[in-house]
Amino acid sequence: MIVDEHRPALEGMFPSWITTSSNSGEPNTTVISQIWYVNPEEVALSFQFFNKTRKNISENPYAFATILNPGTFDMYTMELEYNRTESDGELFDEMDMKLEAIASMSGMSGIFELKGADIYKVLSISNLD
Repeated sequence: MIVDEHRPALEGMFPSWITTSSNSGEPNTTVISQIWYVNPEEVALSFQFFNKTRKNISENPYAFATILNPGTFDMYTMELEYNRTESDGELFDEMDMKLEAIASMSGMSGIFELKGADIYKVLSISNLD
C-alpha cells in the first residue's frame, strides 16, 4: 500500500525505472518519465514509446519499478501488476500536462506524446536501504 512517505516519489520530479519480462524470461529495463499516484493501491505509468515493455506486459502482466523521493533521496522498489490503460479523462489529462512540462524543461517540447495512462496495482512497495 502506498503511504504518505512514498507520495513525493510519485510526482514525476525524477525519472523512474521499470523492468518487465517476456514469457520466455527475457528482461527489459527502461527509464520512464512518470509514475503517477492514482490511489493507495494503484499507480499509473506514462505510456509513450515502450514497444518492448508493452509487448512484455501483454505476455506477462507483472513489472518491477524503482522510484526516488526527491526530498530525501530514499529509493523504493515496487512490484506491480498491469490492470488497464486509460486514454482519456482527468488522470490522462493531468499526466499529459505534466509530461509536456517535463518535455519543455528538457528542450523536447512536442516530442513526448502520451498514448495512455497504464494503471498498475501495487503488490508491494519497500525501501531500498
